[in-house]
Amino acid sequence: MARQRATSAGFPIAGSKETAIALIALVGIAAHLVFRYLLGLEEQIHRWPLVVTLLVGGAPLVFDLARKLLRAEFGSDLLAGISIVVSVILGEYLAGVLVVLMLSGGTALESFALGQASSVLKALSKRMPSVAHRKRDSRIEDGPLDAVAVDDVLVVYPHETCPVDGVVVDGHGVMDESYLTGEPFEMSKAPGSDVLSGAINGESALTIRAVRRAVDSRYARIMDVMRETEQKRPRMRRLGDRLGAVYTPIAVALALVAWAASGDPVRFLAVLVVATPCPLLIAIPVAIIGAISLAARRSIIIKNPAVLEQIETCRTIILDKTGTLTYGAPKLTDQVCDPSWAARDLLALVASLENYSKHPLASAIVQAARGDGLRLAQASEVSERPGEGLRGIVAGRRVEVTGRGQVSRLGLEFEKRLPPQSHGLECHVLVDGRYAATYFFHDRPRDDSHSFVSHLGPKHRFSRVMLVSGDRETEVRYLAEQVGITEVFAGQSPEDKVAIVVAETRNANTLFLGDGINDAPALMAATVGVAFGQRSDITTEAAGAVIMDASLQRVDEFFHLSRRLRAIALQSAVGGMAASVVGMLFAAAGHLSPVAGALLQEVIDVLAVLNALRVALPPKRLSDY
Repeated sequence: MARQRATSAGFPIAGSKETAIALIALVGIAAHLVFRYLLGLEEQIHRWPLVVTLLVGGAPLVFDLARKLLRAEFGSDLLAGISIVVSVILGEYLAGVLVVLMLSGGTALESFALGQASSVLKALSKRMPSVAHRKRDSRIEDGPLDAVAVDDVLVVYPHETCPVDGVVVDGHGVMDESYLTGEPFEMSKAPGSDVLSGAINGESALTIRAVRRAVDSRYARIMDVMRETEQKRPRMRRLGDRLGAVYTPIAVALALVAWAASGDPVRFLAVLVVATPCPLLIAIPVAIIGAISLAARRSIIIKNPAVLEQIETCRTIILDKTGTLTYGAPKLTDQVCDPSWAARDLLALVASLENYSKHPLASAIVQAARGDGLRLAQASEVSERPGEGLRGIVAGRRVEVTGRGQVSRLGLEFEKRLPPQSHGLECHVLVDGRYAATYFFHDRPRDDSHSFVSHLGPKHRFSRVMLVSGDRETEVRYLAEQVGITEVFAGQSPEDKVAIVVAETRNANTLFLGDGINDAPALMAATVGVAFGQRSDITTEAAGAVIMDASLQRVDEFFHLSRRLRAIALQSAVGGMAASVVGMLFAAAGHLSPVAGALLQEVIDVLAVLNALRVALPPKRLSDY
């Protein structure tokens, strides 16, 4: 609850405060102009809106800046705070309010940029139901979602959103889990099948048993990620701080020289007002918004705006295999069956069970069966525990689909019946506890995998390209040869992947590109983690950016978006500061009053922002391979 109170409607509370101060400043300036020029009131009256604005809006800003100063945080907004204080001391209230407007407006824009980073997750949050249909004996009672407990039996009606994570106890149907898993197909459900909160039910009602409370479900975890994303501060804003660290002392020194040379403290204020670094405070967040917007239109979701800057510093790229460099859609290429089984009969039996699985090999088996015109039966008691394979009952037979390691554990008799390993993927079928068949699969590399890998060094300055996978070494090295990667790590567990990423990150900034739940720890350990295809919310939580469209070209576009953002942001910031320096020289010479300086700074801001807006305009080409 504390985290929920810390945010509001897509903006952090801090951002809402800055937005309110900007609106107060606008109202104060408008009231001052009306009182002074339209009503012709005397000075003591028409200055009151400005005084009130400085008390209500300026004082909190100056207080926040003072706290930063005490913590030795010398950011680019320090000049703005000095300008506000000096304007009050010298009675230049209008100039002070204009600075308040510039400062608060920039911070509000930055908060808006953070809100944009999680817009996809916000849209997802609107789909969650608030009511659950709890089954008690023969009655169904509607109650609040928060009241659902573990082991409660719920009914999910047709076309409803599943309220909690659970297991089907009665009914057969399908659920659309694409919003949560990235899988484009509806998943069949039978007794024993897992269901995800947030999935949309199909035509049939399903009775489920809750395995988690609503607050602990997958959907709730996604919402937690959204709130955390909103509270993160874009690293590109820190670029402004670094530029401001150089710019601020130069501006203060020039203002002091102007004061000392003229003996007029108003010149000190005029120089500082012109020097207020709004191109840093406003243009850079605007550029971030533009980059996030353009990325979203290219199916690239920026969860953490920091990655837009960090990606340019990465010199080692670590790639997952399945679903990243390959299509993640294996094809059934061979069936080695026990003589007691006809290949078509066994395939129909296995496909009937695999129809309830989300494993990449499952879809290959189902497609092969449907391609042969086989009729699939319903399954029951479906179970798919990690590391144990898929189990269930089909047509009265207990069917199990598992890996070579699991079969070997059953004894030497079983192991001797297994065919030799090949380059491709494989799974083994047991029926009623007896070996029945081995299926072989092949997952071909993406058409552009080789060209993508080969251009990473020349075009994006990656000095090392590594392939890290949990698959067998023969399969991984076979792919590596095809795509042109020499550094290969096969048979790696999620813990092994993390160890590799951590070790490499000690030597250089790393980019990890993966697509599965087992990649989540490595995504978090890397300097930049990019989730490919959004197969799970866990992967999404760990990544700084999510490539929704499963395409390596989108990854390359992400690289170019980052480079383009940085270039345009620097143009706006440095160009704006250069223009401000010219204005400061005029103010130091006595040719600009504080109010005129503030207005000039507003013109500079507009030019810097207009240039920053170019980030959102799609260039003719965003890829170079």
